[in-house]
Amino acid sequence: MDVKRLLAGIVLALTIADNAFNQDITQVVRGKVVDEESQMPLPFTTIVVLTLDPVMGTTSDENGYFRLDKVPVGRHNIQVSFMGYESKVIPELLVTSGKEIVLDIGLIEKVEMMDEVVVKAYTQKDKPLNSLSTVSARTFSVEEAQRYAGGLDDPARLASSFAGVATGYLDDNAIIVRGNAPKGLLWRLEGIEIPNPNHFANMMTFGGGGISALSSLMLANSDFFTGAFPAEYGNAMSGVFDIKLRTGNNEKHEHAVQLGALGLDLSSEGPFSKNNKASYLFNYRYSTLGLIKPILPEDANIPVYQDLCFKIKLPTDKAGIFSLWALAADDKIKFEPDADTSVWSYAHDQEVGYVTQRMAAIGLNHRYILGNKTYLNSSLALSGDYTESVEDYLDFDLTPQASLYINNLNMKYTLTSTLNQYVHNIICIIPCTSFNSITPPHI
Repeated sequence: MDVKRLLAGIVLALTIADNAFNQDITQVVRGKVVDEESQMPLPFTTIVVLTLDPVMGTTSDENGYFRLDKVPVGRHNIQVSFMGYESKVIPELLVTSGKEIVLDIGLIEKVEMMDEVVVKAYTQKDKPLNSLSTVSARTFSVEEAQRYAGGLDDPARLASSFAGVATGYLDDNAIIVRGNAPKGLLWRLEGIEIPNPNHFANMMTFGGGGISALSSLMLANSDFFTGAFPAEYGNAMSGVFDIKLRTGNNEKHEHAVQLGALGLDLSSEGPFSKNNKASYLFNYRYSTLGLIKPILPEDANIPVYQDLCFKIKLPTDKAGIFSLWALAADDKIKFEPDADTSVWSYAHDQEVGYVTQRMAAIGLNHRYILGNKTYLNSSLALSGDYTESVEDYLDFDLTPQASLYINNLNMKYTLTSTLNQYVHNIICIIPCTSFNSITPPHI
């Protein structure tokens, strides 16, 4: 009897384990569908997962929100379609078990006369988000930066693989767009011009840096321009990175810890309250080299950096949609030569000093929908960067000789307001106010 009970228990345990392993791991894919130009929600839009057999799909509610439960993990193509609008395909969307996928999808109105309807499925993954760009522009996703060999989750290193873009140094992420100098590159975050968002910016090349301060955990699909810039990018001479931050999960709290070659990332997102759609998203990163610096030799010139980024979205019923965002970076590196002068071979072996760099940008955005085809978008932002560099040279008797001292502070505040009116497939963008103030640098 004991043997029979033992065998029965083993069979039962194996059956339970087999059933557990055979269960598919799934995740929730949800979001909101709006008109790209007016930002009005599109009700009863069709959302289909093309890569599943049988096909899984749903429709958006009267407020444009949709939800797909039990989507198997993996890469999927999501198609969004609505009568009178161009269908949109989100290619190779990576669905993982750790986080819900929250999408903000904008559709462009389609107006044409035709005798018959021919439906074809196609993917144009490089189509830019900015509807006013026609050539020399493409969109890039966070996943592309993660998958690009040697990309280090860096948009600039990813862009080096595009046509007309070249790199200068392998240890620097500066890019040369169609022969133009890297310093002519324009960076925008949430529609606002910001300083170079790279750690140790402009040290090797003006316009470049060592590692991007923008964590891939924060980014949404963004645009990169190599020429023919729309009028809103008036300060660009080389290329444009128009970076967007994604919106945090407004239904459940999710947290992540990531340790890699770039650093230790701590991120969190979730709703403020279950009674509204307000959400937060933030990420803090500290360099891996900074973590292991205490166990390294004291004369090792170890760069230490950290960055913080967050976005808070506060939609209201009558006052519009508010969003508060910020990006900050702090970099330090100290140069200490070897005390044994006999091992000095080059001039930089005699360098002693330090470099401290900081950059920050914070902005408040407000979007108010005035009607079915009109909305007002206003932004107030403050940004700046700071560099202090002290460099001396040691004689062979270890006496320091002053060589370089830089103390540079730039501050800028920006106020913009844009009225967007969509009339018969023509977009009218009227800048109401635009004011910038720059504090001259001191070197």
